[in-house]
Amino acid sequence: MGDFENKEREEVFSKKVRAGKRTYFFDVKATRSDDYYITITESKKRFEDGQFIKHKIFLYKEDFEKFAEGLKDVVEYIKSNQDVVEKRYEPNFEDAGYAEGSKIAQRDDFSF
Repeated sequence: MGDFENKEREEVFSKKVRAGKRTYFFDVKATRSDDYYITITESKKRFEDGQFIKHKIFLYKEDFEKFAEGLKDVVEYIKSNQDVVEKRYEPNFEDAGYAEGSKIAQRDDFSF
């Protein structure tokens, strides 16, 4: 099996979230033994040269609960100790989730 076939096989599901100047990619991938794991990638365009800077973490299924618990705890801490203002971003007309002529664009709604 070639490298291309391995790459195609390991990507199972992907979700892209645009948030202002950053884009987050949540990708479900499979190991050779078909165990799923998540990669979370932050992508941000550098204005000086137009290059995209990416940061990636790998999250394995045995760590899902602890990771989610830790994320929930820090989000709750910030919400209880500081005003959190939800930013509204303009819809990206290139996204498949935006229906032309529609006044409503789909948006991701994450609550903690």
